[in-house]
Amino acid sequence: MNDDARTTSEALTAADEAAAAPPAAVRWTVLVLVSVAMFGNYYAYDSIAPLADHLQRLLGFSDTQLGTLNAIYSFPNVLMVLVGGIVVDRVGTRKATLAFAAICLLGTVVTALSPSFVVMAAGRLLFGLGAESMIVAITVVLGQWFVGRQLGFAFGVNLSIARAGSYAADWSPTFARPLYEMGWQEPLALAALMMAGAVVATVGYYGVEARAEKRYDLARPQPAERIVWADVFRFDRSYWYVVGLCVTFYSVIFPFRSTFAIKYFQHAHGLELDAAGVMNSHVFLAAIVATPLFGLLADKVGHRALLMAAGTFLLFACFPLLAYTGASLWVSTVLLGIAFSLVPAILWPAIPYLVSARRLGTAYGLMTMLQNVGLFACNVGAGWLNDASGASAENPSGYLPMLWMFGILSLAGFAFAFALWKRETGSEGHRLEEPQPRAKLIDAA
Repeated sequence: MNDDARTTSEALTAADEAAAAPPAAVRWTVLVLVSVAMFGNYYAYDSIAPLADHLQRLLGFSDTQLGTLNAIYSFPNVLMVLVGGIVVDRVGTRKATLAFAAICLLGTVVTALSPSFVVMAAGRLLFGLGAESMIVAITVVLGQWFVGRQLGFAFGVNLSIARAGSYAADWSPTFARPLYEMGWQEPLALAALMMAGAVVATVGYYGVEARAEKRYDLARPQPAERIVWADVFRFDRSYWYVVGLCVTFYSVIFPFRSTFAIKYFQHAHGLELDAAGVMNSHVFLAAIVATPLFGLLADKVGHRALLMAAGTFLLFACFPLLAYTGASLWVSTVLLGIAFSLVPAILWPAIPYLVSARRLGTAYGLMTMLQNVGLFACNVGAGWLNDASGASAENPSGYLPMLWMFGILSLAGFAFAFALWKRETGSEGHRLEEPQPRAKLIDAA
């Protein structure tokens, strides 16, 4: 697109936004409701890690099976989350968000029904089928409601509330100790209850947006008349760098923090279950506080790609510290918390600057699909490495191959962030390095 066309497009975008903007109170109500829904989603996802030791002691699950319970969550999303993103673009965010949340609730109920690994894995698969598509739908909601209006801050608030769900899951052995003392099933029933609350929040969002649509021109893009599958691959190179960063970054964060960190802290550092859960939860406690602040910082000062490169390097630094030093766990926890606050606060709101509004669902769906390929492979891979190396409380050095894998993936994420910075500071950039850029509502072909 030449400069004149870009200027015209931006002027039309500004005029459309001014005419369509509903009151700020409506936007923030939508943000709170979809964020509460994300809280339940994240709690349910992270309900496995605090139970890892229980599942091994009471049900005899291996590390590979534990990894599979989170990996199988990602398995259907190797394809279905892309379909989910296209569904969002076709049917709208309201219907899609509610439908996907209902699937999540069903999955959490099935997970808690039986001690059978097969039944539990089936429930996690069903939950994953809805959960990632629900996240895509909510991400598009934010892109539509806040584009050009504190987008980074809105994403940060959403992630902050969502991660409070993960923080609560890590703290659940403490605040819900009686449930854990009863066995494995009661904590999973609590996760299902949290997901039921998320469904209620999506119903609330549905009603708020439906009423707003009758009173205001929300300027939602019209869906394409037909699906053109080739369009999936016609995104700008900067988009693909963000995708590469997303895949590598989350392939480290979630398999480590959400599957193996608590068990690793118990076996390699001698912590009790509740202390290990609390230590792990501080990563999300930091994210709850800092993510909106980093989003606001990016809105104000720019330098988005550079900040993401810094965050991925901090992520890498955690693993040599854990593997080869006697540094306090607080050091690696602080570094992990900063990285987990900084990178996602910038990564997700970067997408509306790179693709058109009518393709947001497809863009987020494709990125989340590839993210889940990484999550599936790295959850299973980390569990296999632990089993093959005999990782245990008696052999804590058996965790070293897993830590090496996560360190190498972190460096790959740094490489993608650096490549994004090089492109965005050149002539083909999308103003990601500038303060408060307005989203480019054009296709980055």
